[in-house]
Amino acid sequence: MTDQQPQHRFGGVVFTQLSVMMFLQFFVWGAWYVTMGPYMNANGMDGKIAMAYTVGPIAAIISPFFLGMIADRFFSSERVLASMHMLGGIFLCLAPMAAQQSENLFIVAILAHMLCYMPTLGLTSSLAMHNMTNSEKQFPMIRVFGTIGWIVANLVISQLGYDTSANMFYLAGGSALALGIFSFFLPHTPAPSKGKPFSINDALGLDSLVLLKKRSFAVFCVCSFLVCIPLSAYYAYAGTFVGEMGIEKIAQTMSFGQMSEIFFMLVMPFFFIRLGVKWMLAVGMLAWVVRYALFAGAANDQIAWMIISGIALHGICYDFFFVTGQIYVDNESGPKIRGQAQGFFVLLTQGLGMLIGAQLMGRVFAMQKDDAGVVDWKTLWTYPAVFALVVLIIFVLLFKHTKKISPEEIEQAEVPEPI
Repeated sequence: MTDQQPQHRFGGVVFTQLSVMMFLQFFVWGAWYVTMGPYMNANGMDGKIAMAYTVGPIAAIISPFFLGMIADRFFSSERVLASMHMLGGIFLCLAPMAAQQSENLFIVAILAHMLCYMPTLGLTSSLAMHNMTNSEKQFPMIRVFGTIGWIVANLVISQLGYDTSANMFYLAGGSALALGIFSFFLPHTPAPSKGKPFSINDALGLDSLVLLKKRSFAVFCVCSFLVCIPLSAYYAYAGTFVGEMGIEKIAQTMSFGQMSEIFFMLVMPFFFIRLGVKWMLAVGMLAWVVRYALFAGAANDQIAWMIISGIALHGICYDFFFVTGQIYVDNESGPKIRGQAQGFFVLLTQGLGMLIGAQLMGRVFAMQKDDAGVVDWKTLWTYPAVFALVVLIIFVLLFKHTKKISPEEIEQAEVPEPI
């Protein structure tokens, strides 16, 4: 990552604009994503929860093509951002009305929204960096407002009593429309790839496949893909599980995960220096095993502290695995393919891994639900716990990375979007 030459001075008005943009960007997502499962469960659509949480990975796979072919080449970033959020906001507002017609129509509305939303994750980051004088130091200052936006959205949803209400979609959709209007007033940011030819290899990061010749990198990629299969269970069913365990403020409870994420992001350099890449990744995978074990142990007796502890592990689960993985990819790839390598990592994990995982966990959910509609949560959470444990063992045995990474390299590495 290199310093940008912005057209607007970073500070004052620009800092405020970018902070509000990032806050609203993740407020929109956090206002409905966590509690969509409980909403569907409360409205007789629990059989389609897995499909609803599949559309995000599908959109994540498709969005690089949109960014590469259209957004990055023909239009200014702020106008594309405005258009996508306004259109996406409309689809979110339509989602509850679609649910009244059919489950499948509801899924279509969510898919349409995610196809609009996913490209904006990259757009907001690139727009912010374009208007900075030192992106390595300034971007984290802006990016933290995204996590705050997600937390605030969760708190607002629970405080308003929208945890299983259609109003969550109206709030999120209205916020998206507001962000769309606000985006027109962001600093002008020209199309970053105007005049450059589009390449499928660039969009999917296929040129980075040369890195798979390194045994440890190949092991890392395979294990990252595999571990994201059980990981998808958390995003699809944790909210529903929390609600069925008798916890009323579902979104507020789930926000403990993002709160811990901020803390562990701050202390990551301390652990990185002492543990190194291999054991940081291993601890991240182990945290997922422990999280699911806590959920399974809490299920029969509805033990609240175990459930909340499992949620609070999100800081380790996410930062130690996804952020460390991004840093490892950043250091293993040269400057010519670094961007592609990062895109390939996201495609493997948040795209293909989560996509397959959502479908498999949907089948597990259906298997553990009896004729009376009661879910055997203990058994359900045992499956991903065992799966993640097997992947962890394979990773520890086969991954042989020994290179140390400095605190400066940690700061300069690309950081993925939170989930």
